[in-house]
Amino acid sequence: MPHISLEYSANLDQRADIQGLCEHLRAQAAAIEALPMPGLRVRAIRCDHYSIADGDPKHAFIDISVRLRGGRSDDVKREAAERLFDAAKAFLEPVLTSSSLALSLEMRDIDPDLSPKTGTIRDHLGTA
Repeated sequence: MPHISLEYSANLDQRADIQGLCEHLRAQAAAIEALPMPGLRVRAIRCDHYSIADGDPKHAFIDISVRLRGGRSDDVKREAAERLFDAAKAFLEPVLTSSSLALSLEMRDIDPDLSPKTGTIRDHLGTA
């Protein structure tokens, strides 16, 4: 783990490269030592139904959720959250400067005792 999920308003499809943002966040997360690359998952969920602020359909949002297995210090999590938020903000700068967009990020721990995991991704890294 970490898992990075983006919920975004459907009206961003014409304004932002969401797949590009996913890849950008994956690459940025992979460069953070506290976030092991084999466990990275980045996904985007488009929200077709939403209402923002005064209800004007021009408003948009991207809410980024980062879930981590517990055990990292608050300082490590704070730094990782800041780096990922800054990366998203930089990637989305053209959208932020040209339109109405709310961008947020939340990082939270997952209790490792309550989150069993298995997988074979590590067995297949570098064998493309």
